[in-house]
Amino acid sequence: MKQQLTILTALLFALFVPAQNEQVDQLILDIAFQTKDSAKVDSSIKLIEALYKAEDYKKALLYIDQTQQLASKINYTKGNAEANYYRALIYSDKNDYFNALDNYNKSRNFYTQLNDTLGIAKVSNSIGLIEIKRGNYSTGLKNSLSAIAIFEKRNLRDELSKAYSNLAEAYHLTNQIEKALEFNQKALKVRTQLGDSTGMKLSTKNIALLYSKRKEHRKAIEFYEQTLSLLNPKTDQDLRGEILPRIGYEYLQFREYDKATNYLLEGLEYNRETKNQEGILISLNAIGNLNIEQNKLKLAEIQLAEALTIAEQTNNKNELLKNYRLQIALDSTRGFYQNAFNWQRKYFNLKETLTAERQPQTFEETENSTAESILDSSITNETDHITSKSEIDKKYEIATYLLGIGLLIALISLFVTGTQYNKAKQAQIGLAAKNKQLTEHNAVILEQTQHLEEINKVKDRLFSIVSHDLKDSISSIKGFLDLLKEDSITKEEFNELIPELSENANNASLLLYNLLNWSKSQMQNLEPKPELFNIQEVFQTKISLIEQKAEQKRLAVIDESQRDHVYADRSMIEIVIQNLLTNAVKFSRVGDVITVSSQDFGDKVRLSVEDTGVGISKENMDKLFKNDAFTTIGTKNEKGTGLGLTICKELVELNNGKIWVESTPNVGSKFFVELPKAVK
Repeated sequence: MKQQLTILTALLFALFVPAQNEQVDQLILDIAFQTKDSAKVDSSIKLIEALYKAEDYKKALLYIDQTQQLASKINYTKGNAEANYYRALIYSDKNDYFNALDNYNKSRNFYTQLNDTLGIAKVSNSIGLIEIKRGNYSTGLKNSLSAIAIFEKRNLRDELSKAYSNLAEAYHLTNQIEKALEFNQKALKVRTQLGDSTGMKLSTKNIALLYSKRKEHRKAIEFYEQTLSLLNPKTDQDLRGEILPRIGYEYLQFREYDKATNYLLEGLEYNRETKNQEGILISLNAIGNLNIEQNKLKLAEIQLAEALTIAEQTNNKNELLKNYRLQIALDSTRGFYQNAFNWQRKYFNLKETLTAERQPQTFEETENSTAESILDSSITNETDHITSKSEIDKKYEIATYLLGIGLLIALISLFVTGTQYNKAKQAQIGLAAKNKQLTEHNAVILEQTQHLEEINKVKDRLFSIVSHDLKDSISSIKGFLDLLKEDSITKEEFNELIPELSENANNASLLLYNLLNWSKSQMQNLEPKPELFNIQEVFQTKISLIEQKAEQKRLAVIDESQRDHVYADRSMIEIVIQNLLTNAVKFSRVGDVITVSSQDFGDKVRLSVEDTGVGISKENMDKLFKNDAFTTIGTKNEKGTGLGLTICKELVELNNGKIWVESTPNVGSKFFVELPKAVK
């Protein structure tokens, strides 16, 4: 075997020495003249490493085969561990993950026999990278996290660079933006120390993407500009073609149209020159967005049509999703509502497909892992910017549907509530008659009578709210529509009234939604049906419902919830979370931040919805959870029904929980909900 390795070395030296670098040449000579088998294996491993770094995989695999045979013959465990490790690296680079994982596991077994913690960590980190690439974020995170502590302790910068990058990618793909940002910054620091220019470019670009996702667009521009300064004009053409339109997109968020136009046109021209299809696609979508905002609709139509063709040809689903969204905005602005509806259907179908494809696995912490529970995956493309005019037109269409639905629900609600009221009155009269006949039960009857009287008072309040709010909202909607029908106002004048029309329709819908739940709870017909469910899923579902409103106010919504299970009626808790999130948006100003979180407190889980909005005065805090309807106007004159928080309190208490609030005027508010984790 020794002779075979020596002969192979001599042949390779004779055949390939002109193409080798100085280090490889010296290693080949070392192997050829060494006599000790273990030393020959060690030198061969160094040669394999040099060939791997030079991406000369064919020669490296030749040496790996011979090295493994010799190491097995002399029972040299370390040699087998290293040879399997480099074979796995080569398979991984070739995207042959099955063989890569097989050899990584063999290598880890050898390192385990040697109690070589560094070797185990090195393999674990490489496995983590593969699993993350395959979409197995749970396994990937666990492997990378287990390796990091050892790398940090020994200050192994090369390994730390790869491990930090793995974790940053996994956290990004699972929408844990804060963690992704943290580990990208760590990776950038290490790569700067190493002078790794390629790694520095990728980390800097990733940090910019994350700041954009957090809606911190100035920071995103700063890091995109840093990325541009690191690029090599000859070797980084694709990356430059990606960055230029992204900077233009960031300036578009501030309505800085001149700067946005310069970057977007430069990006489009550059990408056409370099024939970078992905760069052309990104540029066309962004320029189409810009032209919609500037009401250059014909030009936007041409650009979005070209972008659509490229997205379909290249199967770029993220940019295709963005294109559908922009097509909705374009056709809504032009008044082509049927076309807009068709685009909207395509948009939601593709979004559901992407969400299903990127659904991550979850895991619980182990002794070697400090990772938080993984969030459900979300689509990683930037939040698409929709123009205010197109949003208004969409609201017009929605408002028309809401009017009919709202009137129908209102009639049903009034009929049901009135019937219950009459029954309660009749029951009260009956109880009063029995009170005279059954004096021995006077105390019980008196208590029942008082209870029924309280129910009647509640119904009186509800009738008052319904007659006032529904009358105002629905009459206003009808009045607007009558004006248009009678040609008393022009279409243009009516369009200016659409925001108020939409707000009234939304207010009526919310009122009816809360009213039905309130009436059920007051009549004691609302019985909880508790089950064990993941509160994180509820947060994610409800956050998606407020995204549009949040975008209109340019709010950052941060989800720091964990995968905690609570024991409660899921539909009731969904109502609570939706009310709290809606209020947070309502009382936040442009640029504010909304944060949701969950924490484990022994046998309870504590949820919170926090905003940096206008806050609540001490006087108003005392009124929040009272039975009397109480409401204030939002930061954009949004109206409320005054029933939301009262309903929240009753629903939480029905589920053996409690709700409270902490707030400081002009600083913000934080609502807490505490729920049990198991049956009480």
